Amino acid sequence: MSEEQPGSRASRYTVLPATTLGTPVVHESEIRRSRFIGQALRVTTEDQARQFIGALRRQHHEARHVCSAFILGPDRDTMRSSDDGEPAGTAGVPMLEALSQRESPPRPGGTVARDLSDVCVAVVRYFGGVKLGAGGLVRAYSDAASATLDQTTLVTRQRMLLSGVEAPHAEAGRWENELRSAGFQVQETRYGSGSATLVVALPDDGRSSAAFTERLASVTAGAGQLRHVGTEWVDVP
Repeated sequence: MSEEQPGSRASRYTVLPATTLGTPVVHESEIRRSRFIGQALRVTTEDQARQFIGALRRQHHEARHVCSAFILGPDRDTMRSSDDGEPAGTAGVPMLEALSQRESPPRPGGTVARDLSDVCVAVVRYFGGVKLGAGGLVRAYSDAASATLDQTTLVTRQRMLLSGVEAPHAEAGRWENELRSAGFQVQETRYGSGSATLVVALPDDGRSSAAFTERLASVTAGAGQLRHVGTEWVDVP
């Protein structure tokens, strides 16, 4: 199960893949003898983001700067950035802009959104002795953040309604197979002493529940009844 985030206005948003929950994406470039090492990690709390940034500072203790930006939550209601000693507005803010304006992968219907969240990007700079100027720094940090994100494939995180369908033991397998064949996501089948419960995840989009109810009536000859059992966020292809 995924952690619930109740009360959000958004029903889906874009995230880094699950592989980056513990292992950051890394990209390194050199600009006028300065090394820029970008790292991007998927995070869910501000503490996780700050721990990641702190760990990079300890790892790269000889670096001149470790600038950072992060966005959290389905509604992106937490946005933070740090210039870490670079001239004000030349590092953290451009990095945050690169995150906030990042386009999502095309969704069904071809729609593209700018809704990347639960992401922290830090850029380590080893100063090479040549000053870049304010404009050069803005470009360098913005490009470093974008290039780091380019190293991975973003995914959609969808809020799902979890519904339970009570089924006789003898019918549970058939109902599950037919629902899966119809394209519905059966999370699991729980077998109890008197009956089984099929747990089905439906996108919280206002349309899927009606389509599922209609299909369920056909599969079960009207015997299957839905009950809401919770909500979870799920990464979807």
